[in-house]
Amino acid sequence: MRLDQLPRSENVEDRRGDGGGGGGRIRIPGGRGGLGIGTIILLGLLGWWLGIDPSVLINMGDILTGGGSSQQQTQNAPRQTQADTGGASDQTKELVSAVLGSTEVVWGKMFRESGEQYEPPTLVMFSGATRSACGFAQSAMGPFYCPRDHKVYLDTSFFQDLERRFRACDAGSKACQFSQAYVITHEVGHHVQNLLGILPKVQRMQQNLDKSETNQLQVRVELQADCLAGVWANHSEQEWQFIEPGDVEAAMQTASAIGDDRLQRQSQGYVVPDAFTHGSSAQRTRWFMNGLKSGKVESCDTFSAAGL
Repeated sequence: MRLDQLPRSENVEDRRGDGGGGGGRIRIPGGRGGLGIGTIILLGLLGWWLGIDPSVLINMGDILTGGGSSQQQTQNAPRQTQADTGGASDQTKELVSAVLGSTEVVWGKMFRESGEQYEPPTLVMFSGATRSACGFAQSAMGPFYCPRDHKVYLDTSFFQDLERRFRACDAGSKACQFSQAYVITHEVGHHVQNLLGILPKVQRMQQNLDKSETNQLQVRVELQADCLAGVWANHSEQEWQFIEPGDVEAAMQTASAIGDDRLQRQSQGYVVPDAFTHGSSAQRTRWFMNGLKSGKVESCDTFSAAGL
């Protein structure tokens, strides 16, 4: 994957090293205390089990311990941009900035062609743990998109997990960069879904469904984001000819490695399709390739597809 021709984004918020993941308690400027990490995880699991937004329970706990509201915490969180750090850079930040910059160009153009305006998301790089408008974020959660603040959250250690834990690409290979780009553009795909009104609609539908039906609908959301990542790759290749031999294969290897069936088989020895939330390995690779080959958002209609 060639980065030299890709535009750079200024919407990268670097929180690595800001202390957000240190210690067992979260301290908020001006607050009296905070919640322990164990308590936050417990509240998150309780919210998931009860069908309640975990951030609501976490915010209530913060208030009871003197930590303040989630909105205040987000506003008070240290913000480091490339300008704040004096232009300091590293390979990961360079990759993130380039990939995010290319998504801004690609989706900006496609939205304009549809008579719409694209509002790019901010990508937050963090280490260990940080705050989001959707609640507490930590590395174990993996990359995610928060529709409340229009931000993608990425603990960059996940890229190491791709190589070592999931064996999603050959460690140290240049093709791993395209795997990392796939991860980033998948999350940006969720932002596109949010702007198009898809995420809010799905969330309203899920309120009236049981757990199995909710998961099935979530799978279609995730597979569509995979497809939108493929659409990005198609248009970026046309614009900058940045894909090198082995890149697409690496992305396919990554999509397969983080399929629900493979992860379940590795963790518990058997597969439970009703518990899928992202799709099987075959489904994830298929939908990414749909977007890559067609370059059209219309090819990403997972909600109308009879078979995934």
